[in-house]
Amino acid sequence: MQTSGSSKDTRKHRLEQAEMLCRDRGVRFTPLRRRVFEQLIAYGAPVGAYELLADLRADGFADAPPTVYRALDFLRAQGLAHRVRSTNAFVACDHPGDAHGGLLLICRDCGSSVEVDSSTLGDAVRQQAALHEFEPATQLIEVSGRCRRCRE
Repeated sequence: MQTSGSSKDTRKHRLEQAEMLCRDRGVRFTPLRRRVFEQLIAYGAPVGAYELLADLRADGFADAPPTVYRALDFLRAQGLAHRVRSTNAFVACDHPGDAHGGLLLICRDCGSSVEVDSSTLGDAVRQQAALHEFEPATQLIEVSGRCRRCRE
């Protein structure tokens, strides 16, 4: 498993935030859902469901793809994770519980990702959608390129 540079305290805070969000919404943050969210945080980059499944099997959690997909669907529904459509992968949301218009910057070399919360971008998308009488349900704009570390 690839691990991001996020500190143990940051990961702990993100897990506590997710637990509180689920408790406030009256939904169950089961051990499996928690473990999948922990994995997404630990990877720090978009990761495929089958890679998550392999890690879950090693931890004794899951034995079939539908188990992982159900957990990912739950996390997405609660705003704790995003699906990266361009790679059919998943990433932990950096701003869980907040309504936001995300911009996901994905390095095509190392796979790292950064979620940028841009209210200006979100406002522009909502404004354009309104002009076309369209109501966006989710918004995550994916941008592929090269991170600073890979360019050096």
